[in-house]
Amino acid sequence: MFRSLSVLVLAALVSGLLAGAAIHAVETPVLVASAETVQSVGVLWLNALRMTIVPLVFSLLVTGVASAADAAATGRLAGRAFMIFAAVLLVAALYGAGAISGLLALWPVDPASGAALTGAVQGDSVPAATTGFREWLPTLAPANPIRAAADDAILQIVVFGLVFGFAATRLRPDLRMPLIGFFQAVAETMIVIVRWVLVAAPIGVFALALGIGLRTGLDAAGALTQYVLMVSAVTIGALILPYGLVAVLRGHDFARFARACAPVQALAFSTQSSLACLPAMVERTRDELGASTQVTGVVLPLAVAVFRMTSPVANLAVAFFIIHLYGLEPSAGQIAAAIAVALAVSVGAVGLPGQISFFASMAPICLALGAPLEILAILLAVEVIPDIFRTVGNITADMAVAAVVRPPEEPEPAPQAA
Repeated sequence: MFRSLSVLVLAALVSGLLAGAAIHAVETPVLVASAETVQSVGVLWLNALRMTIVPLVFSLLVTGVASAADAAATGRLAGRAFMIFAAVLLVAALYGAGAISGLLALWPVDPASGAALTGAVQGDSVPAATTGFREWLPTLAPANPIRAAADDAILQIVVFGLVFGFAATRLRPDLRMPLIGFFQAVAETMIVIVRWVLVAAPIGVFALALGIGLRTGLDAAGALTQYVLMVSAVTIGALILPYGLVAVLRGHDFARFARACAPVQALAFSTQSSLACLPAMVERTRDELGASTQVTGVVLPLAVAVFRMTSPVANLAVAFFIIHLYGLEPSAGQIAAAIAVALAVSVGAVGLPGQISFFASMAPICLALGAPLEILAILLAVEVIPDIFRTVGNITADMAVAAVVRPPEEPEPAPQAA
């Protein structure tokens, strides 16, 4: 469903831009008024997506922390895998922020094209005020979580969700399970709502794109093209992390690892689903790398369930591109908050379909940076292209962790003769 929906949304974006540009060219009052009415439908659709952000993010964090803690407690092998997951995700987040900043410095968005895109996608978002570290630090803990949710203080919501989730893992099973079940039900309910809203995504994106074309013609096309190229490039560049991990920790296995990954990467490119690639990952890791059944039966399923290396990479690239478009200059505290949020939501949003995880992950990061959310609806339409490289990077990272993690009692395999 979601793959065909992605194609429809992309077609809606293109047709909306072209229709809006045509009306912009002829400037017929009746057509202009009709197009503005249609654009209001797009705003309604976007608001329907936004209403799910806070309950969805909080519930995903609570259930994600609880499931990760349970998995890590299953044995030393899982614990070692989690340590590698955490280290790779942190490096990936720092790489994503640095890589997109470098690319934007080398290739800034054309001011006219960027202004055309941002000027046509206006909302009521107000950039957060820049503060120093001393003023920012006390804001990490919400004095009133309910007010934080009402004010879209997303970092405070994330902190409270993480603390709440870890605290829930300390409860007795008879208390913990109903509590986690409740938040799992809330998350599933929000996902159902998002699925309903996404069914109308072609209509919503067409309406928003019509407004862009109406105000700017096709001037925004250049910024959208540059967005796709930059986010895709940063995501592809993240492949250096899993290959580097294997080169450093299992250098003698590097060539075999590259051979093992190649057919699975081709499968990921076509399916855009890490879960669909799991059987092939198990087969190639076992047959080509000689991994034990403990690794293929524990580490790989665990990686698919809770580990998405490219999530902080691509999400931070998107967020930094947005603040560049709007000319915002977030403080060091806001950037640190965005990285922390990107790491947190990368665990919570694992396993969600691309369109749902894109909005559920991107909205909190943008709020942490003080960036408007309205443009996400347009970027969602072209996310189908970078999402291909997200999946390829994720399965490569999953196989890399499986290649370097060994059960404590398992000896190192002897290098194969060339």
